[in-house]
Amino acid sequence: MEIDRPRLFDLEALKRPLIQANDFYGQDILSVSQFTRQSLAYIFDVAEEMRELVERVGSADLLRGYVLACLFYEPSTRTSSSFIAAMARLGGGVIPITQGVQYSSVSKGESLPDTVRTLEQYADAIVLRHPEVGSAKIAADYARVPVINAGDGAGEHPTQALLDLFTLREELGHIDGLRVAMVGDLKYGRTVHSLAKLLSMYDVEIYLVSPEILRLPLDQANELRDKGIPIRETYHVADVISTVDVLYVTRVQRERFADLSQYEEVRDFYEITPELMKQAKGEMIVMHPLPRAGEIHYAVDDDPRAAYFRQMRNGMYIRMALLAAVLGKA
Repeated sequence: MEIDRPRLFDLEALKRPLIQANDFYGQDILSVSQFTRQSLAYIFDVAEEMRELVERVGSADLLRGYVLACLFYEPSTRTSSSFIAAMARLGGGVIPITQGVQYSSVSKGESLPDTVRTLEQYADAIVLRHPEVGSAKIAADYARVPVINAGDGAGEHPTQALLDLFTLREELGHIDGLRVAMVGDLKYGRTVHSLAKLLSMYDVEIYLVSPEILRLPLDQANELRDKGIPIRETYHVADVISTVDVLYVTRVQRERFADLSQYEEVRDFYEITPELMKQAKGEMIVMHPLPRAGEIHYAVDDDPRAAYFRQMRNGMYIRMALLAAVLGKA
């Protein structure tokens, strides 16, 4: 069904915060810049309700009769299955275009605007992952149903950032006062870019740990400094692991390198091991958006401070909350 909603976002509208339930109804979720601490608290409260729903009864008919189109131009396991599971838990249907997009009309030259215009004939919301920065905004400009950004190249991944922040709160009980280390690919890592923006709304300290060629882009680092966020940079995890409350580890993304020789130089730059974890505080957590590629040793999985699989499950609750909100059911 087509939703009667405010006209589609432009760049100025993206700066308008989402505050209450009715502010989410019919809206696109394109950037973490849309959120305030108040709207984050609202979504997190709904996500906690969704967790209780799943743990107590498994599913509900809240979105019965609604259909979600998952349009993924890049491979995805966690994000696509998380959205599909979220919609299923709420009783809705899914059009899962998560494999073989290259064999569809896209391979015949169909544009992104035409693809989303087609899908809105069948679906009430569209989740989009695309390799180009700004693609979600383009899709939203043409779609008449809500578009949710599931990652646009090296740009943003807002739903991942929401579940990451939710995990911090659930695991440690608070966000203000935390010391967060971001490790690995800080240049191309869209999960890092989005999470850093959300963290800048809180009283936190951020430690940036990366090889020189994968440092956080200067404009983003300066944006954090302009907001009064203390930043410390280093090349070595050992320099910060005894201090931080959160170790947010990311893989070095081979697909983002034009020069593969540079990738080979940094691919094994970090590995979080049980020996390294002995230096960490007892009350801290290790997170990772996954998939991993050797940067966290499998033996760390047994450490109770390893939160990355709990983090993935939190993603389903956050996406259930967002889907219910944008479809007017939260």
